[in-house]
Amino acid sequence: MCNLYSQTRNVEAIRRLFKVSHNRAVDFKPKSAIFPANDAPVVRLADDGERELVTMSWGFVLPQKDKAAKRVTNARDEKVQDSRFWSASFRERRCLVPVTSFSEPKGRKPAIWHWFALGDDRPLFAFAGIWRSFKGQLKADGDEVEMDTYAFLTTTPNAVVKPIHPTRMPVLLSGDDAFDTWLNGTPEAAFKLAKPFPATKMQVVAKGDSKSDPDPGEPK
Repeated sequence: MCNLYSQTRNVEAIRRLFKVSHNRAVDFKPKSAIFPANDAPVVRLADDGERELVTMSWGFVLPQKDKAAKRVTNARDEKVQDSRFWSASFRERRCLVPVTSFSEPKGRKPAIWHWFALGDDRPLFAFAGIWRSFKGQLKADGDEVEMDTYAFLTTTPNAVVKPIHPTRMPVLLSGDDAFDTWLNGTPEAAFKLAKPFPATKMQVVAKGDSKSDPDPGEPK
């Protein structure tokens, strides 16, 4: 679920909201559609404990014998603490994934993509992310690559998301306290944030049959 989202704010908007210094923020282009294996901005803690804004590739890499590796984009909240695939990243490498809206499809031929945000003006928020480095082959006969990858947690849906996706929604974070707890708190404190976002604080802001946000707003 949630294999499509948008991030239409510029680097300065993200830097201000997530309290990242000028000299610790890379530049990037806002995107109205971000898909698995795309590069996108992520806020994490640097080795010295300060926040930095970097770009990473969306989806942990799961090698598969004699074929292309699989990209795993999100982790279920009930598995992230115990799974060998996820648990070390949750304990040691949490991050914030800046978002302005995310999408889920309903129906088929064509699917209608519903875009969710925290208001009509699509204020920035974050997915509760985790990250890790990968070194290896993405294709069975491909060259070795080295990159940082990210994924994010999912949980049970709230009343806004459930009619469109009845089983899961991303874990959404908003506000300085939640950002700080996710990045700096203990695993126990961070896991308490893994719950449905209040339905009264979000809404469907657009829908259509295209896999690109039909009304992403102007990048700013």
